[in-house]
Amino acid sequence: MKLGRIVGTVVSTRKDPKIEGLRLYLVQDLTLALEGRESFVVAADAMGAGVGEVVLYASGSSARQTDATNGRPVDAVVMAIVDTIDREGDLVFNKNPPFPPEAD
Repeated sequence: MKLGRIVGTVVSTRKDPKIEGLRLYLVQDLTLALEGRESFVVAADAMGAGVGEVVLYASGSSARQTDATNGRPVDAVVMAIVDTIDREGDLVFNKNPPFPPEAD
């Protein structure tokens, strides 16, 4: 699995019938510091993710192991939406940070 951020959508009105119904996203690879790398992949979405979300994606034959992509000609799939990333006890990423305390 790789860490990425969904940075856009890919729309194709003409496509192989085996990929009809799949939402396609442009996913940018991320460093552990959540900085974008130069590399991108087009990934089918198996999780209901959205633009801007940090995700885990799989590529190669593993991309065809989800219920949404089984038997379909895909080479990358979003297979998890990341909630938090912890590295050696430090919180690197939190999708849902706590609300700031209310002022008195």
